[in-house]
Amino acid sequence: MSVDLDALIAELRTHTPDLLRWSGAIARQLRKFNISLEGKTSGNSNTDALTLADITVQELLVSGLRDRSPLFRQCRIEAEEENGDLAAFASDSEYVIALDPIDGTKQFRDRSGDGWAVMLHVRTRATLVYSLVFAPEAGPHGTWVQAYDDVVKCGPDVPSQPAFECLEAMPAVRQLPEPAQNNVYLIGFQTADPERAALVTGLGLKGFAPDEMPGSIYPLMATGEFVGSLIHTPNVYDYPVSLHLARILGGESIWCHSGEPVNFDEMWLDDRADMLRLPGIIATATTPEVLDKLRTLAADWNPQRYPDALNTESTK
Repeated sequence: MSVDLDALIAELRTHTPDLLRWSGAIARQLRKFNISLEGKTSGNSNTDALTLADITVQELLVSGLRDRSPLFRQCRIEAEEENGDLAAFASDSEYVIALDPIDGTKQFRDRSGDGWAVMLHVRTRATLVYSLVFAPEAGPHGTWVQAYDDVVKCGPDVPSQPAFECLEAMPAVRQLPEPAQNNVYLIGFQTADPERAALVTGLGLKGFAPDEMPGSIYPLMATGEFVGSLIHTPNVYDYPVSLHLARILGGESIWCHSGEPVNFDEMWLDDRADMLRLPGIIATATTPEVLDKLRTLAADWNPQRYPDALNTESTK
């Protein structure tokens, strides 16, 4: 059965803000307790952090999507964790709903900052059609990022308003500030994240490894405080929102080895982290000049995430 895109986006705009706001409220409460879980063994602390909040928030998001609109069940669903009624969704569809119940889990678990978020996006094999991010502790009541069509919105939550009305009233980002910021987020290079960030800084930009990030990358990109990112084998649950923002705001997301725009034709299953990833190193920027610098810098870097393994990066 074909899904009408305009109707799907309308339903997403109507129903997903409530789900993310409620999820963020639950996560804020759970963060007060020791809720760490075992489960991921990639060897990287940013990847392996897992908490009861990831599981709880995903359960709420999956149940809410299942119950709120029949159009959602006509989409496939890809979730970073394995729980929830995932079988309620289509096994084959042009549209994929992807969930990251707690983006920035290490920072969330360690209570080391406010740069964590609840997020979802909807994509096809070629590109994204809808993104919603809620960073519950960024600002007094949390911060939203929403993207669809040619619209990007970013602003504070207003708890006295229904979440849908809050986002509908929020003005769109029409133009990023000039001159553009040169801050770039780097992640996925294992223990070499700080070293790679220093190389980006050497280009006349400013590279930020994960532990140096002042907040979630999505509101930072939407407001122009960060120009983009350089990510090794990004997962398919959170990174694509950066692609979405870049394309709407006049930039692009490309594979550094080829310069080709990113699509979702090829993914590989990272057994160590138990998640789907895109292959290679991907540069994302809202300005062509920065995109070209990042691509040139990383064009010859090793595209294998785990160089010690013979072939862990099987495609799917």
